[in-house]
Amino acid sequence: MAPITVKKICCIGAGYVGGPTCAVIPNVTVTIVDLNQQRIDAWNSDELPIYEPGLDAVVKGARGKNLFFSTDVDKAIEEADLIFVSVNTPTKKSGIGAGFAADLKFLQLATRRIAEVAKSSKIVVEKSTVPCRTADAMRTILEANSKPGCHFDILSNPEFLAEGTAIDDLHAPDRVLIGSLQTKQGLDACEALANVYANWVPRERILTVGLWSSELSKLAANAMLAQRISSVNALSAICEATGANIDEVAFAVGKDTRMGAKFLKASVGFGGSCFQKDILNLVYLSESLHLPEVAKYWRAVVEMNEYQKSRFANKVVDTLFNTITGKKIAILGWAFKKDTGDTRESPAITLANHFLTEKARINIYDPQVSADQIWLDLTDYGDVPAEPIKPHVTISQSVEEACHNAEAIVICTEWDEFKTLDWQKIYDNCPRPAFVFDGRLILDRKALTEIGFKVTSIGTGDRL
Repeated sequence: MAPITVKKICCIGAGYVGGPTCAVIPNVTVTIVDLNQQRIDAWNSDELPIYEPGLDAVVKGARGKNLFFSTDVDKAIEEADLIFVSVNTPTKKSGIGAGFAADLKFLQLATRRIAEVAKSSKIVVEKSTVPCRTADAMRTILEANSKPGCHFDILSNPEFLAEGTAIDDLHAPDRVLIGSLQTKQGLDACEALANVYANWVPRERILTVGLWSSELSKLAANAMLAQRISSVNALSAICEATGANIDEVAFAVGKDTRMGAKFLKASVGFGGSCFQKDILNLVYLSESLHLPEVAKYWRAVVEMNEYQKSRFANKVVDTLFNTITGKKIAILGWAFKKDTGDTRESPAITLANHFLTEKARINIYDPQVSADQIWLDLTDYGDVPAEPIKPHVTISQSVEEACHNAEAIVICTEWDEFKTLDWQKIYDNCPRPAFVFDGRLILDRKALTEIGFKVTSIGTGDRL
């Protein structure tokens, strides 16, 4: 049998993974499809639907040449040799496994659509983060609905990009992981996808493993990264109680070559679409496999993250003389991290809800998150009525506007612009005492203290 050559790729799902991932693929015709007309229109416009440094140049350089965006899902499926399934797999909100298990509704719908439309054999690739052995369910759906003579090879190809550095990650990945069944057909399909990546990724960075190992590796990678954050955040609480400095502790620990310095930055907590979702998925998987001790271990990582957010919010209230009712609090940053507009599971949402419960007035500023998105987050996408909180929330267009007359300024996202603000000017327009709470350890505490601010930083005690 001749080697499989991939000339056309279809990516189902035009979100944070599908869009950037497929935009960087050279020498192959790639069509990204989505049923959301508004999203596809945005991908075809000058205002892309997501913010990511470098993404504009990549998309506009390839769009109309080898990169296309469309709502014609069936046509893209029919013409493709290889299909990425890159749909949302959120945590279930109801039913068995609610609050832990991944909701695979969209993945299963996409798989069924592939089987119903395809008139020739295809390679189907899991790009979404999925529980271990999801490929079994996909294969069952494909085989039950496929046309005579159609064969489907299923691969796992999880994405390890980090928002904020996604384009750099995609252009020069640490590794590309491809999982397949260890059969002749499975290995041939694996080689076909590896050849696509080999257009720009060195062969030694393309790792081929078993299908189930690949599925589990993505969950394991995110869980272990989140574990490091929760570990350093747990230590930050000890630092605050003892007078130690968490930056100094993390620096010392990170110098150990067995550890390394990455993901040892204490903060108000981790957010994003992956970490919490994937850990909870791992918890559910462990419980399903009758491994309660394993489930308890991973659950603790999420519990520590929630504790860190709650602890920081309570510290703001305690420092403001145990009440923030009617007080103006400026929240600087709404995205879960800098250089992205993604707000999913952002610590800022948790803090804002805490402050609103205490009847504070909050002013929110973020350089990349729209007012509409902030309101969606505050109302939990319509599940919480907006009217009761509207009088207490102002979305500002600048840092100066957000901080004007604020009794407390809370740094929730580590945007670079917050490091170089005219803090003297901000202080001059704040009532006394003026408080700053640095939830990202990006500010010069000494300089702000000399201006006159009362500064509270994560992981830094007040003892000398």
